[in-house]
Amino acid sequence: MADRLTFVDVCSGAGGLASGLESAGFTPVLLLDNKPQACETILANRPHWKVVGEDLIDFLPDEHPESLDVDLLSAGLPRVKSSAAVGRSDSEVELRLLTAAVYLAHSIQPRALLLENLPALVDSSVYAEVRRFIAEELAHLGYRLRWFVLNAADFGVPQDREQGVLVALKEPWFDAFVPPEPTVSEHISVGQALRGSMAARGWAEADAWADQASSIAPTLVGGSDNRGGADVGPTGTKRAWARMGVNGNAFADDVPGPDFVWPRSDDVAQMLKITVDQAAVVQAFPPEWRITGQKTARYRQIGHATPPPVGRALGEAIATALRGSGPASSVGHETT
Repeated sequence: MADRLTFVDVCSGAGGLASGLESAGFTPVLLLDNKPQACETILANRPHWKVVGEDLIDFLPDEHPESLDVDLLSAGLPRVKSSAAVGRSDSEVELRLLTAAVYLAHSIQPRALLLENLPALVDSSVYAEVRRFIAEELAHLGYRLRWFVLNAADFGVPQDREQGVLVALKEPWFDAFVPPEPTVSEHISVGQALRGSMAARGWAEADAWADQASSIAPTLVGGSDNRGGADVGPTGTKRAWARMGVNGNAFADDVPGPDFVWPRSDDVAQMLKITVDQAAVVQAFPPEWRITGQKTARYRQIGHATPPPVGRALGEAIATALRGSGPASSVGHETT
């Protein structure tokens, strides 16, 4: 492999994006997150990585000289709510983090910038002013931009999870960037993804359950730190899980054992529950990647993460451009 490229990752969470970029040939010089539990998770898996527990808004790159000479700045940012675009205060934090990530590019001047957020940020008129701000700020620094939407299901993640993506590259490398193409020809269903773990303790009906769980999962939603316990998300998400025989109102402590009788009932209360470890499978974390903390904290880290296969696909596309071997593409649309 050619020399590994370097990156700084901010709002790193449980390390989903960083893990994917690592598998694409990037080496992190610094990861940043303001949640101690997320920092603990990253260090539990990569103790040699430099992890800084600090808010992005307060981060001063001059205090971390290694961050000032990197190939890529990446950020899996908290989703900017639509109210942020019209100035309502309940979304101010998310918008400030997005702004801070753009300003950080001023300071460290990476060859490439990768921002991941909600799909509507790519082309909704609600976010026109946000996109204009980003485009103007980055154009001053010599970047050209490409916005596009990816669905994690197209990259082997058993989940319908659309993500809005901005990739900006300095002029010499921009024309070589091609947004990643799907890596799977057929989506992986929940049953396919969880069949093995459902059978792990000898549950005889694991295959029957997996056969009927033939859809991809709805988007996992990590929820707010200020909101109750762990569940799979809003009402519509829970209904989608119920159609696959899963009670999404809580998580199980373990997968079904040999004595578990599947009621095959339409009563959600009688349906089986998935475990937090299985949620990590649905988010396509590597099996060996350990998410630390109690049940709710673990699920929130998983639900907020960028699925590692998406990070890998984006990393490979950016690496190809930075190494100067990719053709121009009409996929996505450029904003200058």
